[in-house]
Amino acid sequence: MAEAKDKPEEMQPDATVPKAVVSRLSLYLRELQHLIRDGHETTSSTQLGRLLGFTDAQVRKDLAYFGQFGYPGIGYRSSELVDAIKRILGTNQPWALAIVGLGNLGRALMGYRGFAQQGFRIVAAFDIDPSKVGKSIEGVPVHHLDDCSRIAKEHNIRLAIIAVPAPSAQRVADSLAAAGIDGIMNFAPVTLTLPEHVKTVGVDLAIELEQLSFAVVNHVPRE
Repeated sequence: MAEAKDKPEEMQPDATVPKAVVSRLSLYLRELQHLIRDGHETTSSTQLGRLLGFTDAQVRKDLAYFGQFGYPGIGYRSSELVDAIKRILGTNQPWALAIVGLGNLGRALMGYRGFAQQGFRIVAAFDIDPSKVGKSIEGVPVHHLDDCSRIAKEHNIRLAIIAVPAPSAQRVADSLAAAGIDGIMNFAPVTLTLPEHVKTVGVDLAIELEQLSFAVVNHVPRE
């Protein structure tokens, strides 16, 4: 059971929070949402850790970067901790999202319901293929990439996903940055060079599989 003050107390995290901690916050959030759906109003660091394969000490240490959230004798109130983690992650507000590139991967991402469930609403898609521009996919209009600045302003889009071939990714990223996009998730297997204020996350599925195979053959314990 987490030791805490009488009331949860959040604090502003500093820039030294390890990336792995932020990643685990998302895992805690998913498990808490599952617990709430199953009728669990409270939980503990022991239960969260057991569900995810972490120690209770790891859970408490991760949450301690952001404040105190437990109650003596109770543990964590599930819905309260969900709200706190959403505030930390910035997902306590809806986000308008754009996808660039409507090949097989882009189309698959357009149909992924998990984005909307976590507050990310795809409001626009972009491509340069004349056979796709002007149409609608999953109810979302497809615009030409040249129009991204105008569309981004109209819909207050700050986040975008790049799902184009590697040779085109930098040019697309430059267009998005010029359009005022603040955050880019890049599925192209290439490192982007962008202004410092534009935050990027690279998702290279082959690299993820390489990491997985390394963990399997070397019996690497779970973080």
